[in-house]
Amino acid sequence: MRLSQGYWQTYKETPSDADIVSQQLMMRAGLIYKTAGGLYTYLPMAFRSLKKIEKIVREELDRIGCYEIQMPVMTPAELWQESGRWETMGPQMLKVKDRADRELCVSPTNEETVTDLFRRTVGSYKQLPVCLYQINTKFRDEIRPRFGLLRAREFCMKDGYSFHIDKESLNKFYDEIFIAYQNIFRRMGLDFIAVEADAGAMASGDAKTHEFQVVADSGEDDVVTVPSTGFAANIEKAITLRKNIASAPVADLEKFATPNQKTCEEVCEAHGFPITQSLKSLVMHTIINGKEQFFMVMLLGDDSLNEVKFKNKVKAEHIRPAQQNELEKLGLIKGFMGPTADVALKVVYDEAVNPEASYIVGANEVGHHLKGFVPSRDTKAKHFRADLRLAKSGDFIGEDEVVLKKGIEVGHIFQLGDKYTKSLKVTVLNEKGQGVTPLMGCYGIGVTRVMAAAVEQNNDKDGIIWPASIAPYDVYLCYIGKTPEIKAVAEEVWKDLLKDGYEVLFDDRQLGPGQMFKDSDLIGLPVRILIGEKDFNATGEIELKMRKSGESLKVKKEELSNTVKKKLSELGKWA
Repeated sequence: MRLSQGYWQTYKETPSDADIVSQQLMMRAGLIYKTAGGLYTYLPMAFRSLKKIEKIVREELDRIGCYEIQMPVMTPAELWQESGRWETMGPQMLKVKDRADRELCVSPTNEETVTDLFRRTVGSYKQLPVCLYQINTKFRDEIRPRFGLLRAREFCMKDGYSFHIDKESLNKFYDEIFIAYQNIFRRMGLDFIAVEADAGAMASGDAKTHEFQVVADSGEDDVVTVPSTGFAANIEKAITLRKNIASAPVADLEKFATPNQKTCEEVCEAHGFPITQSLKSLVMHTIINGKEQFFMVMLLGDDSLNEVKFKNKVKAEHIRPAQQNELEKLGLIKGFMGPTADVALKVVYDEAVNPEASYIVGANEVGHHLKGFVPSRDTKAKHFRADLRLAKSGDFIGEDEVVLKKGIEVGHIFQLGDKYTKSLKVTVLNEKGQGVTPLMGCYGIGVTRVMAAAVEQNNDKDGIIWPASIAPYDVYLCYIGKTPEIKAVAEEVWKDLLKDGYEVLFDDRQLGPGQMFKDSDLIGLPVRILIGEKDFNATGEIELKMRKSGESLKVKKEELSNTVKKKLSELGKWA
């Protein structure tokens, strides 16, 4: 593309409504335009990058025998009602009615659509396994879209679905898709971690599931890693242990005054207790089998509740913290509640709490707490123990201390089992001619999210640093000098590079070097080629500068193409 004729514009000022680095840089570099909250237009250069990401995805999935299809963006309510998700998906699903008053939704995901397709087209084990995927638009009506493309309402996603006659086949394909995903993100030049994850409502039992997290300081997700063993898990999945917890010996139960001291931190600071000798009381409202239940969750004073673990443990459809009016009905006082209350709820102790040690808890009386509380001795309600705490730095897995890293989830693979094939009454004939319910796997990649994550991970104070394989162009070509001769050399170099198969952004706007270099650094293409009138006329040399390393070298015109090829290869352009 010639910049003198191209549709492109950069901006000096950072947009005031841009939350994070990737959004700021992509808007300043003229890659995206914010149409409305959570809705973006992908401008020519971003569109080129997206197509390269899609190409890598297609090549790796096609290599393991997946088949690309395209499903409609709008899907009928009947399919979602059949699976039971029409009501449970919640307000993120945008529902509409057509002119015939038929209900539809803008697809947030496509398990129902693909399962319906499968049940109408496949009837025998001889046609299995099969994996169908699409790269298509999705819409989720986020209550508060933010972080640019990382949490947009409309986005491009690769969603794939496999069908299998048995668990052995599902496991085999899962391993193949896992390797394909590793290849995809390696080829994109991303620093990523494959982590064990929680399948949540999408699967159950012994289902395998992994997230692929791009490592970035701005990531929303916490990833628990053990560098010495290579272990990695999503913080919602990780089971870690605390060591050397200070606990108090058994003592008599005693009430003491804690005026205006409602939190564990406030009580312990005011009375000189270690924070680990206090217990935090959280009351959770749950829906289990359609019925309302309350639980009091007890954690060490400086721990936090892992809501995913709690939800899975009690097998709830929905959970949330109890509201003030609900606490009042239970006879509990926020800031002073504890497990000595004689109320209609179950108590759950985190496994880090020693049932035989002594702790400080709320006294269920305004302005008072209890010390000397022993869980095994003083709990009045029905109670049990479970791993419920959120992992954190300083924890251990075995003898190894964990390290927390920030990540951006760009891919997720999981085994769905028969969740959808069963609810949509899908059967295929097995080898014995018997009808059986096939098993499913689901495999997603956020295509637009990948692009943003790549920028989030690869940037500096001057702008973007694109991984070579997904950069909009390979080369930023510019020249200094206004004579017809130097312009002719630049034109010739441009044409030669295009002929050799390079993608070149030709800055022929005849601007000053300062502006050109700023634009070059901002957009962050892997290689900048500068034809300087002085140098070229004196020595016949052309300057190459690598955006990532800052390395600069000068070569003769006839050596230029091979040098560019070598440098791009080093950056993984053809990985």
